[in-house]
Amino acid sequence: MRHVKLLRSFFRITFFATLLVVWQAIALAQGPGNAAVLEQGKFRLHKFEQPIGEETYQVTRDRDSLVVKVEFKFTDRGTDVPLSATFRSAQDLTPEGFEIKGKTSRISAIDQAVEVQPGKVRLRNRDRWTDVTAPAQFFTIAGYAPATMQMLLVRYWATHGSPAELATLPSGRVKVEARGQDVISVNGSSEKLDRFLVEGLIWGRETLWFDAKRNLVAAVTTDAEFDHFEAIREGYESALGTFVGRAGADGMEALAGISKDVSAGNADTLAIVGATVIDGTGSSPIPDSVVVIKKGRIVAVGPRAKTKVPRHATVVDARGKTILPGLWDMHAHFEQVEWGPIYLAAGVTTVRDCGNEFEFITAVRDAVAHGRGLGPRLLLAGVVDGTGPLAIGVQRVDTPEQARMWTRRYHDAGFQQMKIYSSVKLEELKVVAEEAHHLGMTVTGHVPEGLNAYQAIEAGQDQINHVGYIADIMHAPLAAQATNNVAAGWRERAKAIPEIDLNSPEAQKAVAFLKAHGTVIDPTIALSEFFTGTTAKPPASFEPGIVDVAPELMEQLADVGPPTERSDFEEKVFEKEVAIVGVLHRAGIPIVAGTDQTVPGHSLHRELELYVQAGFTPMEAIQAATVVPARVMGLGKEVGTIEAGKRADLIVVDGDPLADIRNSRNVDFTITNGRMYNTADLWRSAGFMPWKK
Repeated sequence: MRHVKLLRSFFRITFFATLLVVWQAIALAQGPGNAAVLEQGKFRLHKFEQPIGEETYQVTRDRDSLVVKVEFKFTDRGTDVPLSATFRSAQDLTPEGFEIKGKTSRISAIDQAVEVQPGKVRLRNRDRWTDVTAPAQFFTIAGYAPATMQMLLVRYWATHGSPAELATLPSGRVKVEARGQDVISVNGSSEKLDRFLVEGLIWGRETLWFDAKRNLVAAVTTDAEFDHFEAIREGYESALGTFVGRAGADGMEALAGISKDVSAGNADTLAIVGATVIDGTGSSPIPDSVVVIKKGRIVAVGPRAKTKVPRHATVVDARGKTILPGLWDMHAHFEQVEWGPIYLAAGVTTVRDCGNEFEFITAVRDAVAHGRGLGPRLLLAGVVDGTGPLAIGVQRVDTPEQARMWTRRYHDAGFQQMKIYSSVKLEELKVVAEEAHHLGMTVTGHVPEGLNAYQAIEAGQDQINHVGYIADIMHAPLAAQATNNVAAGWRERAKAIPEIDLNSPEAQKAVAFLKAHGTVIDPTIALSEFFTGTTAKPPASFEPGIVDVAPELMEQLADVGPPTERSDFEEKVFEKEVAIVGVLHRAGIPIVAGTDQTVPGHSLHRELELYVQAGFTPMEAIQAATVVPARVMGLGKEVGTIEAGKRADLIVVDGDPLADIRNSRNVDFTITNGRMYNTADLWRSAGFMPWKK
């Protein structure tokens, strides 16, 4: 077997080396100074498998150097995301210079450069230059895009010894791994492609395929918003589903590998003694308690003096700790396998995924449920959208027939909810809701453009994602403007949010309407707060977890600009949204905690802290992430509180969250699916530092 692996490695390096020889031969034939095109190509860019743009590249020769120019652009939900890059190297791809400028998502930008000089390397981030010593071996690249740079990285790696790790500039280190070959069918013929795994450019794994000529054919990754993102070479678009499926299977293997590396106790009977129990029901805490768990179920909970510890139980001394129900994240997008251990590390034992690629999320859910992967229990909301400039994904409901078809398909695949996105029309929303309710599902989501929350709820929508849609109906002009179905309309409407009078008749009418309809809100205000970060208000100043995330992720999350008029406005919007959440809560409208990703593993705790800031008691904030979502999802009899007979989803934290809600972050152990995890191991398994109290 070892000889086979060595032979494959030899052929891989030979193919890459042959390509470089061909480049050199063409360049020499053209003569010095001639900018003849040595190579060019085009990739179609996709988000959630929906085509949204393209990337083109061209390789030329400038004397003894290769020059690669790349243009990358897509339009995501009405926002243009353009990016340009120039790479200069020796004939063997040894970097000489690199520049990248533009946007990496709707909400993030990049402007960096690398200049390789004798004895040093100069790095530029926006207008700031620094000098560093050149690593012995390195490549220049930044982030998931453009795909051309990923292609050149793997070519460089393969022809320079295939190192176990490779330094990258402006920052970081990457790992490249040959993962085997796949045969795909394209236009009636089959082709064998080499599959590679890249780690370190972004947080998580990226899967790339190359043809026999060493051209990148496909890249399945996530973008700067953590969303599924695919780059497919022109001519291979028909195989998109195959690439996504194969990457998902590779991810499942990785998920299983992560599971093996994390230690977890799985005693048949477990007794946690000495901690204070906050059971989630609202009852007074139980000091010096005993919680007995047998085969993943709580069999007893109470004061130590009154609760018997079984003779053969494995006993955990938890004196000085607090036991809470396992937390819920009710607005998750589990789009890469690394989210699994991170959720558990943060004490999250159940998540509601609010829209994902169908094949990927069902595979992840089933792997976790059957013990083949590491992660929280997954409840799924199947996303649907209509055709329009703000559309996302490929699950279109432009007709009643499509609305019924997708609702049934999601139901048959075990989804609990439907999620409405921003371009669904009113009539199709009604059909989705009617069919979902008939099948025993509920409906959550955005309020589509051209509608307001009154219309969406009256059409059958049970829940609303993001509190901004509620702000719209608390101000009469905003509610009217919401029916203007253009993307810019939302931005214009947002300008009026700080002016909302929460005691006005319009605001009180909205509150009464939501109360009467039993509408559930997941506000995602930690996400809104994150948009307020600037150099004057660094994100780490309000979200300390940023300093512990994986280095490549921290660089992205901490990269903010100076204060502007826009950031001042976003601060005012955020403050009003916090106040709105407080008003809704005091009116008895169900609030469930969710993050919409933001800072993995940390933002759910920030969401709870903001609820306390909005006027919740610490107990009520905890319930917004435990018993309230359990009841909302119809699982209140099964989970959400620490009571005998319920599933043993619980966490052990250091400190008292009722005295200071920030102590909810101090999760030492997470117990779920009959296993007890040390959270420090979980953090490390995904490249994070364990949370420091």
